[in-house]
Amino acid sequence: MYSKVNTCVLQGLNGYIIEVETDLSRGLPVFNIVGLADTSIKESKERVRTAIKNSGFEFPLSRITVNLAPANLKKEGSQLDLSIAVGLLMAMGVIDKLDCSDIAFIGELALDGRLNSIEGALPMVISMRESNIRRCIVPYDNKDESAVVEDVEVIPAKNLKQVVNFLNGLEHIEPYKIDNLCLDEESEFNIDFSDIKGQEGLKRALEVAAAGAHNMLILGPPGAGKTMAARRLPTILPKLTFDEAIEVTKIYSVSGLLKANALVKNRPFRAPHHTASATSLIGGGRIPKPGEVSLAHNGVLFLDELPEFKKDVIEVLRQPMEDGVVTISRVNATLTYPSKFMMIASMNPCPCGYYGDPFHECSCTQSSIDRYLSKISNPLLDRIDIHIEVLPVNYKDLKEDRKLETSQEIRARVNKARKIQINRFKDHNIYSNSQLGPKDIKKYCKLTNEAEFIMKEAFKRYRFSARTYNKILKVGRTIADLDEETMIREKHILEAIRYRSLDNKYWG
Repeated sequence: MYSKVNTCVLQGLNGYIIEVETDLSRGLPVFNIVGLADTSIKESKERVRTAIKNSGFEFPLSRITVNLAPANLKKEGSQLDLSIAVGLLMAMGVIDKLDCSDIAFIGELALDGRLNSIEGALPMVISMRESNIRRCIVPYDNKDESAVVEDVEVIPAKNLKQVVNFLNGLEHIEPYKIDNLCLDEESEFNIDFSDIKGQEGLKRALEVAAAGAHNMLILGPPGAGKTMAARRLPTILPKLTFDEAIEVTKIYSVSGLLKANALVKNRPFRAPHHTASATSLIGGGRIPKPGEVSLAHNGVLFLDELPEFKKDVIEVLRQPMEDGVVTISRVNATLTYPSKFMMIASMNPCPCGYYGDPFHECSCTQSSIDRYLSKISNPLLDRIDIHIEVLPVNYKDLKEDRKLETSQEIRARVNKARKIQINRFKDHNIYSNSQLGPKDIKKYCKLTNEAEFIMKEAFKRYRFSARTYNKILKVGRTIADLDEETMIREKHILEAIRYRSLDNKYWG
């Protein structure tokens, strides 16, 4: 007897439909799986055999051949268990449904026949929709993330027996749907911008960074509030759009980090320790998995104490920051993951931390300061849009009891600026000013005559690179959007230039 059912495998975030062909023939009892299957699929033979037996069905004493087509595509993952078991039961005649061309099966089998949750269910269901498969049987625990996809009937099953009864028409399983994804509901944070005393300049810079999704470097002595302010950045970021939420959820689903198996509704905030390796930041492994730059996609990557990271680790960030994607090449696969993130970095100005502090004396030699600062290269600095220096908070600011601006008030201005940008770039697949290319900068970053003169003089004085020049124009565009101005005026360009004078002060 012969049967054929559909399933799916992932390579990166891309899913590929796999036809599971099963043939039962006369001969010595043997169970073969062919078609470039990895170890996790080879081991599924024992899981399938035991799950079928413990679900109340007889396992056939026949020569069993399972082919995973196309045979030239490498396959991995335990999600093929269910399709192999269904194909086998169909070939035995236990399941009398002969045509399964419009339905796909994904799920890992436990030995007692239960369906365990799998990684990457959402990108698999998306790829099935693109391949015109309109029904999919998934593990019950994956129903929330899978049901995000429209035009696909998601049928959640708890065990193999339930799947067999459903296919034979003995049991009805209602397709699972999510009526309201609630992306518009307000996120609750237990931290707020009103917690920050003083540091008005830092709060303004973070508002500009959030409004345009700009990278930012915060430099200052210990205890000045760098980390405290950076960790409150998510409270003023705009909500994820539906498309952005899908992208982020796909990455977390593939990585096995999806909490509650539901759509990710808040922008990611990743803060790896400074002992992190280059592979953990960029991604990797035998079959490359997403790294921190991809897990921070559409969100924030916060690098606290930037010079404490190894220099080669910091330098690998240069290409993802510029390109918005990261391509990882290994012997087994070459995969591309998205990495459009805001990088927020904080650092001290010297090893002891007190260089330039008016209240403490620096104990470092000039050579040690130079060595410390040299860990941050000029090409990396060039890719950071906003540089800001902070000083310790005054006692007067700490004791002041006046009402400070809340995150909700700042976020309202940020959302207004982002809406202006989304409407302006709606035909260009651009969501923020930080993503503008050279042609877009020329078209949308128009300066008044006074602002043009200031920019020209600053370019000569500070010897900006072409990349820095473009970054200043982008930041100026964001500041103008916060003021709801169509042209970049004098005050906007002056503020943008002020955010780029720090590298000349410390790095020459």
